[in-house]
Amino acid sequence: MKIADRTFIISGGASGLGLATARDLHAHGGYVSLLDLNSDAGSAIVSELGDRAKFFEVDVTDSDAIATALEGTASWVKETGKPVGGVVAGAGVGLPGLIIDKKNEPLPMSSIDFVLNINLRGTLDLIRQALPQMTTNQPHGPDGERGVIIMVASSAAFDGQMGQVAYAASKGAVASLTLPLARDLSKYGIRAVTIAPALFDSNMTKLLSPKVKQSLENAMEFPKRAGQPQEFARTVRDSIENGMLNGTVIRLDGAMRMPARL
Repeated sequence: MKIADRTFIISGGASGLGLATARDLHAHGGYVSLLDLNSDAGSAIVSELGDRAKFFEVDVTDSDAIATALEGTASWVKETGKPVGGVVAGAGVGLPGLIIDKKNEPLPMSSIDFVLNINLRGTLDLIRQALPQMTTNQPHGPDGERGVIIMVASSAAFDGQMGQVAYAASKGAVASLTLPLARDLSKYGIRAVTIAPALFDSNMTKLLSPKVKQSLENAMEFPKRAGQPQEFARTVRDSIENGMLNGTVIRLDGAMRMPARL
């Protein structure tokens, strides 16, 4: 599917991997609807990108906020005539915690819910609400494609470390739902792809200490460094443009397999 003259909805689009994706899709002629909590960053990126970008302040755990943003996107699409070609569900958090700590206290459900509600529920809610704007698109190209859904998992979905029970559960669920989602959407000509990055330079990894980050880089085979946001964005672009990518999880991890502990 071509990126130019199509609108892409990106949650977590005002920072990190989401922002890199927005810039890349915009550079290739796309329109970007950015959903994020950070209104200051959102306003700044719209000023940078110009009239092919819109920002909506959204908490992805709030269904009504998602609905309002998608209504705004639909109105914008009517103005521009550039149909929604895809969703990049990039909003996510990590909140480490052992399932039971040294004091024999179990991990609070509030911590588990916080991670699951953003990483899993927020992803599914955004997708389900955005789909009506894609299923009604005119079929495009020889395959009759109408759009693509791109989700973000993590290497923790496959080899999560100690303290990552909630995070691994949320990302493992995203990886697991990729194929059934692709099957659900096949009759509409909409694909579903998940990208599972390992250590990437992002807002989340900025919170890591230099010692922890170095330990994670040591677990990578080649290259022995954190991935760059532009490399993630390039994989998103490939997932949009390559019609044979569907129902699959792409590990973007430099052959990294995380050890049980750092």
